[in-house]
Amino acid sequence: MPVVEISYSRLQKLVGKASKKQISESLPFLGLDIESEDKDLVRVEYSPNRPDYSTDFGISLGLQGLLGIKSGSIKLKIKKSKNYKINVKPNVSKIRPFVTGIIAKNGKIDDKIIKQFMAMQEDLHFGIGRKRKKSSIGIHDLDKICFPLTYTTTNRNYKFVPLNSKTEQKISEILKNTEVGQDYGYVLGNSSQVPIIIDSNEDTVSFPPIINAEKTTVTTKTKNLFVEVTGINKEDAEDMLSVVATILQSAGFTLESVGITGAKNNTPKLEHRTLSVSPSLINDSLGLTLSNSVIVSSLKKSRLDASITGKNISCKIPPYRFDIFGPMDLVEEVALGYGVEKLTPQLSPSETLGVIHPVSSKLKSLSLTMVGLGYLEALNSSLTSKRILFEMTNRKPDNPISVLDSKSQEHTILRDSILPALLENLSRNIHSQYPQKLFETGTVFFKNNPIDEKTSFAAVWANQDSNFSEMKSILQAALKTGFDLQIETKTTTHETFEKGRTASILINGKTVGVIGEINSKTIENYKIRVPVTGFEISLSGLIFD
Repeated sequence: MPVVEISYSRLQKLVGKASKKQISESLPFLGLDIESEDKDLVRVEYSPNRPDYSTDFGISLGLQGLLGIKSGSIKLKIKKSKNYKINVKPNVSKIRPFVTGIIAKNGKIDDKIIKQFMAMQEDLHFGIGRKRKKSSIGIHDLDKICFPLTYTTTNRNYKFVPLNSKTEQKISEILKNTEVGQDYGYVLGNSSQVPIIIDSNEDTVSFPPIINAEKTTVTTKTKNLFVEVTGINKEDAEDMLSVVATILQSAGFTLESVGITGAKNNTPKLEHRTLSVSPSLINDSLGLTLSNSVIVSSLKKSRLDASITGKNISCKIPPYRFDIFGPMDLVEEVALGYGVEKLTPQLSPSETLGVIHPVSSKLKSLSLTMVGLGYLEALNSSLTSKRILFEMTNRKPDNPISVLDSKSQEHTILRDSILPALLENLSRNIHSQYPQKLFETGTVFFKNNPIDEKTSFAAVWANQDSNFSEMKSILQAALKTGFDLQIETKTTTHETFEKGRTASILINGKTVGVIGEINSKTIENYKIRVPVTGFEISLSGLIFD
């Protein structure tokens, strides 16, 4: 989680009528965890989905609402200007197609503000920007730039003086020799063409998403800023811009628009959006009986605009609050505005004590017995493949249950046996020391309406002296110790087991499984290097219903 260091005294000036104690006690209710305090300084951890909290300007806006000093949403006041334009060339469309920007004028910048702007910039890169891959931001000294600008591409031999340098460098050199180039050069891939922003004097402004030009460096003497955002997704780029615009306006800058034209780009609107929520959803979720007017007031304290529209509450969401997706997010905002400290926890009207399910208790007992016998418990997925379940074990598919829209191209069916997965485990550990002893209890599935789910118990023993008699004694010990069950065996055949060394497992005259030595063809399929014996029995109807 990102962390920002802020000053209590500075926050007090920004917030207004609030004491240090009020601010300290209110920070956690904004979702800010206090990491440490040192006299006037406090380090707070904030959620990446609230990048507006990456500066004290953003935090002060939230505190003003929570403390009742100001309410309602922050409205961006952007003056329309014809003086600032960016022309986008079609050649960027396959590399980094979108650009947007804004002008911020007449602000005061000191070292602390520069430090916070840099931290905000990197937090935006890491969060919304996905390490600059989806979008990235550049903040420049406006007075060093001649408009209109051109957003285009150039080759890797192009030269300019990058930030924190005094000499011209080729783009290929910047990517190879600078820390930022090494960290983020992968975003551009192997393309011979890279994006570049140049001004009307053909001076370089930015090489996105890597580095700005030294010429446009922001200092304490800077009064006017140009902010540009480039990306592969227009919405993400404008989300990032909305955060920066809100912070800059809160820092005292006046905003002016930047006209964007060409190659599917246009001037950003940065408008509020409307979302409705039912009062009953809010009250049912929070366990309260708030009136509509209290709900509206609570939303306004969370710096949202709200009004009663028929039976619902209509909210206007400012553009920088892209963390709000649906009605449940508004429920959370009501809780914050109303006061989380006012919510009283209540015990469920039906108080019960949790206990271990009898089935879980029996399976745990069986597992402990097997561990005591020297076996290691495996935990394989119920979702498997035809190759593992049937082809490798020489079994014929018998109504396999396929899963629709599986995220895996191979694992598309539900298992009807545990044993194949245990053999797969052995095949993946052929370089490990022998003997290898594995067992698993788990669910297997059979076609029916609805699907039958049963619990199976299987084990394998891989070693040079692995044999039927020893495996049978292990199974007998496991069932006798925990459940006082006696097994019998009767010669049978099975595709996976060696002919003449395979038996059905019977309990009280009923066949419940199979045991034997795995045949040579199966062992060869799995590329296992030693003999293997194994068994599998159904526990359903045996030790539980």
